[in-house]
Amino acid sequence: MKVLIAIDNSSSSKTVLQAAVTRAWPGDVTFCVLHVVNLQRFEKLPALIEDAVREGERLAQEGAKRISSAGYEAFPKASPGHPRSDISCFAKEWGADLILVGSHGHSAIGRFLLGSVAQGVLRTAPCSVEIVRGASVSPSSPMKVVLATDGSDFSLGAAQAVAAQPWPPGSVFKVLSVEELVVVGNQMEAASLSAVYPATMLEGLSNQARERALSAVAAAKEVLSGAGLTLDAGDSVPLGDPRGVILQTAKDWGAGLIVVGSHGRRGLDRFLLGSVSEAVAIHATCSVQVVRGRQRSKGGSHAN
Repeated sequence: MKVLIAIDNSSSSKTVLQAAVTRAWPGDVTFCVLHVVNLQRFEKLPALIEDAVREGERLAQEGAKRISSAGYEAFPKASPGHPRSDISCFAKEWGADLILVGSHGHSAIGRFLLGSVAQGVLRTAPCSVEIVRGASVSPSSPMKVVLATDGSDFSLGAAQAVAAQPWPPGSVFKVLSVEELVVVGNQMEAASLSAVYPATMLEGLSNQARERALSAVAAAKEVLSGAGLTLDAGDSVPLGDPRGVILQTAKDWGAGLIVVGSHGRRGLDRFLLGSVSEAVAIHATCSVQVVRGRQRSKGGSHAN
């Protein structure tokens, strides 16, 4: 497994490094600690770029040394460029399986800062991305993980990714699939909807939505339980808007991590990512891992 840790000189990057050394990882994991010097900051001061690159190299080296001291293989890399795009480009060149990047906070300003880099990485990365938040724990401390699924192949891929990872003993997993409400903008739209679609048809659509959600939960639970993971017995099919329900459920349950599937990287897929996965990643109060599964070939292997 290859894990790319994207850092800058902020406190959030310290949180990312701490999370890396305290998380359980497969035995074959390799880390790269990457610092991309943002050239836009030096457009009017080009003479400072060399100093900034040297500082970036120092930060990357210190980060890699910290990872190595925890017993993992790690190497540093620093280069001038544009973080929003270059992090994803390097991840593709290196063949990274996961990118870890920090959040600059939960305030409006913090979310803006997150959007300037991490949001770009979320939209363009060739692999899974985790926005790291919250206090770090020891590798032996149990985790509470919310797995949000919509029953798609992408969500099933997220469940399989969770099942394949090592987790501390005692970790608990809540599988969640939100039954979406039929939303109308105003009373006139609601009235016209009732006129066109009989109540029995609307009820049927609602029942179908719930059946899909129940089926999605059952499929994900089968994957997780097959890996020997402990599942939470609470309500797995709440009603509402997926973004708000996922965020509120994770907060109320005290989750340390939310895992969601990504619907891809091209065109409309980026819009689909933004509609739920990206919203959860930006607004959550805990860490969020957006799993971008590798498509299976006919032979069963994986490819981007």
